Amino acid sequence: MATEQSTQQLTLEPASTSRLANLCGHLNEHLHQIEKSLAVRISQRGNRFQLTGSRPAIEEGSRVLSSLYEQTADGNGLSPDLVHLTLKEDGGQLLTGSDQPVTDDPDRPVLIKTPQASIKPRGGHQRQYVQCIRHHDINFGIGPAGTGKTYLAVACAVEALMQDRVKRLLLVRPAVEAGEKLGFLPGDLAQKIDPYLRPLYDALYEMLGFEKVTRLIERNVIEVAPLAYMRGRTLNGSFIILDESQNTTVSQMKMFLTRIGFGSTAVITGDVTQIDLPKGTRSGLVHVLKVLDGMQGIGFNFFDSKDVVRHSLVQRIVEAYDAYDKQTTVKSLNQDASNDRDR
Repeated sequence: MATEQSTQQLTLEPASTSRLANLCGHLNEHLHQIEKSLAVRISQRGNRFQLTGSRPAIEEGSRVLSSLYEQTADGNGLSPDLVHLTLKEDGGQLLTGSDQPVTDDPDRPVLIKTPQASIKPRGGHQRQYVQCIRHHDINFGIGPAGTGKTYLAVACAVEALMQDRVKRLLLVRPAVEAGEKLGFLPGDLAQKIDPYLRPLYDALYEMLGFEKVTRLIERNVIEVAPLAYMRGRTLNGSFIILDESQNTTVSQMKMFLTRIGFGSTAVITGDVTQIDLPKGTRSGLVHVLKVLDGMQGIGFNFFDSKDVVRHSLVQRIVEAYDAYDKQTTVKSLNQDASNDRDR
């Protein structure tokens, strides 16, 4: 049964343009943070706010807004960290991490705008994936090659960077083939891991252009790094993409997820049918899908062969492998049953 929606008006005094700008944040980022956390919709006109949602949620939202506005009186700037802490103090019992967007029209076409191109997700799974990335701090994209998992994640990252919603992009990938020991490879760090991050580079060049990507890397706005180099860091105000995550170990996946800081978005992509870990090593992606199953505030998106956007043969190849794996599993089960009867 749907929760009954209510509306409440809130006027913050004294009316101060600078304090209201501080409260709302750049591009209303603080208001969006409150909306997402409490599952309310906030509209603003001057010092008058209108909150729409469930009655408990809009009451909590009013208290959070009033508390934050009081904190702007000393002239110090608010930050996503402070908004988060205020939400925990004043409205922690109602924090939802809602899996349903509260500000977007689900029927409105999804379009990702980057400097070099506008990208339109194809099909329901891709549209849902992009919506989840825009509304959740941690997102998983799981499925076969060619379904657009990495490409759309990079597009969303570029869009967020161009709109100043994040300060930097981090592109991370486990360097399984080199055993995460890159010292014997020639060149600097970026050159050592280039082979593993090439799909991410290609997408960036297409959306930003080669020269701009090069400048952003030189300024450390875009950072490329192997997963092992994430240990000990806290990543605030960043858009982080962990690609090929099926090749992480359980401890590596836990380490990566606990690096996420305030104002950051993480997208973890992978294909559980293409695990290159040493035999007997459990995939961190397979494990985390069970550990975090059903957790609110995390987006889970699963693709299949019908979502493949590469050559038509790629879709048929994926389907053929799936059919073969199922047939092999059935044969193995039948053989085990036959052996049990013979005993």
